[in-house]
Amino acid sequence: MQVLTQPPSGWPALVLNADFRPLSYYPLSLWSWQDVIKAVWQDRVEVVQTYDKVVRSPSLEYRLPSVIALRDFIAQDRAPAFTRFNLFLRDEFTCQYCGTGGRDMTFDHVVPRSQGGRTTWDNIVTACAPCNLRKGGRTPRQSGMLLMSRPVQPTAWQLQAHGRRFPPHFLHESWLDYLYWDIELEP
Repeated sequence: MQVLTQPPSGWPALVLNADFRPLSYYPLSLWSWQDVIKAVWQDRVEVVQTYDKVVRSPSLEYRLPSVIALRDFIAQDRAPAFTRFNLFLRDEFTCQYCGTGGRDMTFDHVVPRSQGGRTTWDNIVTACAPCNLRKGGRTPRQSGMLLMSRPVQPTAWQLQAHGRRFPPHFLHESWLDYLYWDIELEP
């Protein structure tokens, strides 16, 4: 991971909840500078850190925020949406049959739909394409394949914890005090 001393392209701002924790780690909660300026003027956020970049109108000059915090707390305790991305994040982008990670990840019905299986958190796992093909329309037991872990519906906190294991390729130095990754600074 690279820590940038220059702002990333587009001048995004890190968005923190009212408790000064990021709304999301993966993907990292970032807003465009235009959305941030609107939120500041609507008094929905507090500016915590700024870049050196200034934007101007005919009557105002304003430093672009690099870190903002919401004024109203957003509860993170609701159940996460069932999406392909959240499923892969729950399973840490790892095939639940062979343990490999990579680009050819698919999702697999543990109990196939042809046998009455449903598309739910507790019946879908991440699988690499070769394992998914090998398993086919059978259950793991019928195909002689073992699951690494039993699929369950994750909490928002569990997804956040898994997301912390996948830091982005870059972070701006003004964001570091609000993120909780083990970061090695490059000279």
